[in-house]
Amino acid sequence: MHFVYSQDGTKIAYDKSGQGPALILIAGAFSYRHFPGQVELAKRLSPHFTVYNYDRRGRGDSGNPQQPYAIDREIEDLAALMEAAGGSAYVYGLSSGAALALHAAAKGLNITALALHEPPFVVDSEGHQPPADFLQQVTKLMAEDRRAETIKYFMTKGMGAPGFVVTMMRLMPGVWERLMAVAHTLPYNSALLEGLNAGKPLPAQAWRGVHMPTVVLEGPESPIALRRGTQAAAKVLPNARLVTKKGLGHTKKLGAEAIAQELIAFFARERVGV
Repeated sequence: MHFVYSQDGTKIAYDKSGQGPALILIAGAFSYRHFPGQVELAKRLSPHFTVYNYDRRGRGDSGNPQQPYAIDREIEDLAALMEAAGGSAYVYGLSSGAALALHAAAKGLNITALALHEPPFVVDSEGHQPPADFLQQVTKLMAEDRRAETIKYFMTKGMGAPGFVVTMMRLMPGVWERLMAVAHTLPYNSALLEGLNAGKPLPAQAWRGVHMPTVVLEGPESPIALRRGTQAAAKVLPNARLVTKKGLGHTKKLGAEAIAQELIAFFARERVGV
């Protein structure tokens, strides 16, 4: 385990493995660097890259200062990791991690190539749409320390998961404990998506500076709202292409092998300038 310190002094924990160009992995909601899927993905990528697998603030071994959350603080966390990696890096973001990666790219971080995996944007009325006050409700529930209710609300109202899925997770050994451990970061993920999950077109003007080569990944098995948002991201970004492949969707256990194959192929092409 290694540490860097963000601009506000927050300690950010990360694991470093492999060799080759630096690749930073940004996890989505509920995940962290010891999450089984993250560990397996890092393992598969390590023969090709120097992989930086980190705990976003508030998760795992990273700090969580008692101050209002701001997206800029998470961008600064990523910037500190990038500095540790030599000043630039490839970046892969999953779900809300993809939203964070996109915010960071728009802020001008030195991301040499970007992979966005099903950013949970909602761009029209087809399929599930979170309530208009989603961020406020998630924040309120967590402020009252109603962790279990926060998880249920986030998964059902935000992600569109059926209620029985949450009930099943509560019965699975170890799973519910891992979710409860990061429940307090759910308002952070909600803030990252504020204005991007309201059924409106994506802000193309704000992302015109995101000109690095970008691949946007989706699975055909994902819900229609998630797929439409992912496809919209690929369309509005200046230098992006969409890859649709079975096994990359949110509706199943994400397959590290399928993800790794796409990332290795994409970043290899960008490295040689193909």
